[in-house]
Amino acid sequence: MTNEPALQALVARVNAARASGTPLAIEGGGTKRFYGEAPAGERLDTRALAGISSYEPTELVVTARCGTELAKLEATLAEQGQCLPFEPPQFAPGSTVGGMVAAGLSGPSRAAVGAVRDYVLGATLLTGRGEVLSFGGQVMKNVAGYDVSRLLAGSMGTLGVILEVSLKVLPVAPATATLRFAMDEAQALRRLNEWGGQPLPINASAWWDGTLVLRLRGALAAVNAAITRLGGELIEPAHATSFWHGLRHHEDEFFTKALAAVEGGARLWRLSVPPTTPPLALPGEQLIEWGGAQRWVCSAAPASLVRDAAARAGGHATLFRGDKSAGAFAPLRPPLDRIHRELKKAFDPSGVFNPGRMYPGF
Repeated sequence: MTNEPALQALVARVNAARASGTPLAIEGGGTKRFYGEAPAGERLDTRALAGISSYEPTELVVTARCGTELAKLEATLAEQGQCLPFEPPQFAPGSTVGGMVAAGLSGPSRAAVGAVRDYVLGATLLTGRGEVLSFGGQVMKNVAGYDVSRLLAGSMGTLGVILEVSLKVLPVAPATATLRFAMDEAQALRRLNEWGGQPLPINASAWWDGTLVLRLRGALAAVNAAITRLGGELIEPAHATSFWHGLRHHEDEFFTKALAAVEGGARLWRLSVPPTTPPLALPGEQLIEWGGAQRWVCSAAPASLVRDAAARAGGHATLFRGDKSAGAFAPLRPPLDRIHRELKKAFDPSGVFNPGRMYPGF
């Protein structure tokens, strides 16, 4: 890793914070400050440690430092006809690579291609002891014990500062098409589950307000065959691109309305449930992604009602935006709670990083 002055400045800041007992709130562009519990502690800005360390297009691997702007990384990949296939949301300009991994959020294609953690090959971490540790590498391989580099995805900065990360990238698919169908929620879920068991190049799906939208992606012959087989209305490419971009970055109509409702006292929930879960009888508006596995609910209903519905379905509910007095994340069962706390103790024994960002105590 180069940019030694920026790295040493971060190490010195962490050592000073540990010695004085001062908590630090790790932050890059601040575009996900709303996510999880409120950040606590002095801001630790990671943006000085930026840039692409290495990029081997023929090997489908890129290594970037934590403060690298995600938009710049994706532009570099696009020049080589490659991409981050999990479509990480940015929400606002300035989103960074470190924040992308720490938040662990994926976009519309997640059900088809995998999540952020599935593309993390290796990472360098600054621990709460002031140690710089490297995990994994730049190739996929089997390892014994914890795969720490992937463990960092979704850790919300509670384990340490993600200094650098190596990511698997993929070529942009040669063909893409978007289809639109008019159908109610129950019918949409039924069709999505039927199609999910067939060899169709479905890359993303979204249902809201009586309309199901499918994105097909893959070889031209496969996409054309699926268009003929599925029917529906073929959406003009420019309009389709705008729609999926808006859905990915929460700029489309559903999320625009949801954000306005949140300002008025509603909450925006992100539910993770089995894709075969039937319609959830919850008040408010719902948008369904990932073949039925991710359901966004904008509602003023009590938190217990939403969380109970998700739990009964075999999933969980995250309070994404709005009043988080009920806790942002669903309570952990005792075994998982113990694992979380032991990991926090191993990497950040003094509790320097992002205290309480996920749960009280870590």
